[in-house]
Amino acid sequence: MQITPLIAAKAELTSGGLPAEPIVLSTRVRLARNIVSFPFPGRANSSQREQVLHTCFEAMQDLHDFEDGHLLETLKLSPLEKQALVERHLISRELSQAEHAGGVAVSADQKVSVMVNEEDHLRLQLVRTGFNLDTTWNEINALDTEMEGKLDYAFSDQLGYLTACPTNLGTGLRASAMLHLPGLVMQEYMEKVVRMVNQLGMAVRGLFGEGSEATGSIFQISNQQTLGESEQDIIKRLSSILHAIIEQEQNARQVILEKKPARLFDKIGRAYGILQNGHLLSSEEAMNLLSLMRLAVDLGLLPEDYRTQVDRLFIEAQPGHVQLTAKGEIEPRERDKQRATRMREEFAQAPTLNYKNLSYPAG
Repeated sequence: MQITPLIAAKAELTSGGLPAEPIVLSTRVRLARNIVSFPFPGRANSSQREQVLHTCFEAMQDLHDFEDGHLLETLKLSPLEKQALVERHLISRELSQAEHAGGVAVSADQKVSVMVNEEDHLRLQLVRTGFNLDTTWNEINALDTEMEGKLDYAFSDQLGYLTACPTNLGTGLRASAMLHLPGLVMQEYMEKVVRMVNQLGMAVRGLFGEGSEATGSIFQISNQQTLGESEQDIIKRLSSILHAIIEQEQNARQVILEKKPARLFDKIGRAYGILQNGHLLSSEEAMNLLSLMRLAVDLGLLPEDYRTQVDRLFIEAQPGHVQLTAKGEIEPRERDKQRATRMREEFAQAPTLNYKNLSYPAG
């Protein structure tokens, strides 16, 4: 398989780049860009899409970010390989399903990925672990400047960067954070939070973006407006909203600890027992159990270094990754068996939950 070296390598989201944090799993900034003289991918013919792919790959192969990285043409990948790339947040589901020439450039640490011929000619993405919006923006801005030195971007003095969808017009910027919000879920406050966030011009999605379920109490919060605000203003406004949600999650956890501690510890203890002893685990159940283990780390019941392990397992418990480990497509029931085996192996040496070490970090 073409992506075997990529899956085996240490990566930002599976090995921990910047330190992992409570509540915020990762931050991402994505830029939509197009090249002049070519129709948008949805209007281009096969020859034009192939030209765009070749032009973009040629521009990226000499950039520092991709020196030891991977340039992958999606039409040359198996459905299973594309599924794994989606699970690693390196390509979108839309690109994985496209039947035309497309591709992705991925840096060696998988921090940077650039999709080619998705909805736009280019979708530049940079992801960092933890709450690091400013760092993430500064790094992708530097990459974008390098790319613009090699490619002629479609740009209007009045409208900004031109994009296939009007909702990306202007800055072309989508910034987001992946938040772990079990307290708000347990307290049944998420519906109110979603309404509040939507009213403030932000979007709430699941783990894999638009249309996906929020399994494992993981939610993606991102800006919706790209026109009429500078990139710095978008980042600042999103950051402010994220801090407010984090504070609400901290308060929800505190209420649970004060009013329903036995119920919370029972949930965590049962999850720990199933992960150590279960023999059948669906991906959804595994996500929910791992969510409780991440909460256990946040509360001081498990050592701090287990947070990175849990974050890695959130990805490796997905169907594509389970099948890659099995070296081929397998039936759902067999996937559930192999997923459970993997969890037992991962948690076999885990320390006993330490309720005497209970703490509540500030975030």
